[in-house]
Amino acid sequence: MALLVSISRRTPLRRSLFCNYPLLRPRRSNPFSPLPLLLFSSPIISSSPFPHLQISFFSSLPLVSDPGTSDFETDSDEPSEPVDESDLVGFIQLLAQAKCLSSSRKEARAFLQASSAITPTRALVCKALWELRGDSELAFLAFRWMEECIVDCRWAWHLMIWVMGKQRRFDLAWYLVRKMHRHSPLTQRALVIMMERYIVADEAKKAIKVFHGMERFKVNADLTAYYALLHALCKNKYIEEAEEFLLLNQNFFPLTADSFNIVLNGWCNIVCDVVEAKRLWREMSKFCIVPNDTSYSHMICCFSKAGNLFDSLRLYDEMKKRGWIPNLTVYNSLIYVLTRESCLKDANNIFDKIIESGFQPNVETYNSMLFPLCETHKLEEARMTMDDMIVKGIHPTIQTYHAFAKAEDTEGTMKLLKRMKDAGCGPNSYTFFLILDKFFRFGDSESALKIWTEMRRYNIIPDATHYMVIVEGLIKHGWIPKALEFYNEMKSKGFSADPKLERFFVSFMSNHKDHWGRSGKDFIFPQRGRHNTMKTKSF
Repeated sequence: MALLVSISRRTPLRRSLFCNYPLLRPRRSNPFSPLPLLLFSSPIISSSPFPHLQISFFSSLPLVSDPGTSDFETDSDEPSEPVDESDLVGFIQLLAQAKCLSSSRKEARAFLQASSAITPTRALVCKALWELRGDSELAFLAFRWMEECIVDCRWAWHLMIWVMGKQRRFDLAWYLVRKMHRHSPLTQRALVIMMERYIVADEAKKAIKVFHGMERFKVNADLTAYYALLHALCKNKYIEEAEEFLLLNQNFFPLTADSFNIVLNGWCNIVCDVVEAKRLWREMSKFCIVPNDTSYSHMICCFSKAGNLFDSLRLYDEMKKRGWIPNLTVYNSLIYVLTRESCLKDANNIFDKIIESGFQPNVETYNSMLFPLCETHKLEEARMTMDDMIVKGIHPTIQTYHAFAKAEDTEGTMKLLKRMKDAGCGPNSYTFFLILDKFFRFGDSESALKIWTEMRRYNIIPDATHYMVIVEGLIKHGWIPKALEFYNEMKSKGFSADPKLERFFVSFMSNHKDHWGRSGKDFIFPQRGRHNTMKTKSF
């Protein structure tokens, strides 16, 4: 068995997770706070059991998370039979009623077993579990109630372990793992999910312990599980730990270009650290590991993101000399760095090279040119590029529109929002977050407030992220009474208060009592400093 790796706990990454799925009781303000062991505690029934059946959500992005998307990897055992939506609604409503009327898990199961309102099927139960993936309590209740229907469905077991791990209910996740081990052969995928969820929860040590404990469950800790652990560590920015794990276990898993490439991808594409990427590239040579086409692709991509045109082209030439054929990712990286360095003619020549090599430019290829054009505010060239891709039958993605959203002025932003709606590609919640953040960075509070009113026209309901960006932006630019209005509105909608903002507003009102009469809302804190903005303490 592989050597145990000693690693230090890394500072948890800052994450903001907002789930629009209504729990049967108010969701905690901190989704990563310790969860109680009891599942039943004064629930509040929501008017709709699963509104995300009717609402389309935005794609997963750094600051806003989407319950409609997930990192759960399905498998061939997933039921594919159609399910009647009315049966699904009734099934989930019955679960909600059982939870509301019961004080314990046992009582809830007894209530459900006495009900004859629904004839469950394996497909119905699996569909309900998927819809309940944002609520570990109801999902677990459904699973325990209908366990006989899905006892031989690996997909359902994997999903439930993933749900419990995602909600940091590792006690229940391990309960399911042991139960699966007793009822049927425990799969490697189940333990890989446990490793992945521990790493996402910033518990990398425990993830490595799961890997070392696989054989206790008669599951092989083979190369597949080894690579899965490396991938999960790198994906969640535990790249140093992944590299250490790689080197310490080389007696059991010999070093190869493929294993090094997993870590190299972490340095190149996850954190884009050129210094570390170069160091690891040299380490590969020390261990007599010859870089392959994937290695070159990662390095060229890293240099491209860093704006290093010289090394991008140098490695591209070296790659071809060694007989490796550049893939589309390499060409996209070259287009990006050439465009960024204002070599538009050379970037356009790469399009011809792509076709000559037997590839076809895709939306990522065009985005590789659009992104740097928008970043440098060359909007006319960007619009021409976008028109060209549409003419050639390549449809822009929401990321394409977001590149424009970061650069357009107020009038251009309004036109962009309409164009996105007409194209059926947004705008979504993250679109408005980007626009609000942009206008506050530009010092344009009035445009930010105008965009706030536009959100409702596009059926976007502000979440805590939107409220925080507008409150902090208004404070930064002196609109403190208006910021307080939004802050109070945020709290009235059930979002948690921010201690630093609380102290800031208390201090401000204490120091400006004379302005807080009936006309106090019209008072704007004196703006000063560059660009007519005030200088406030960082909070």
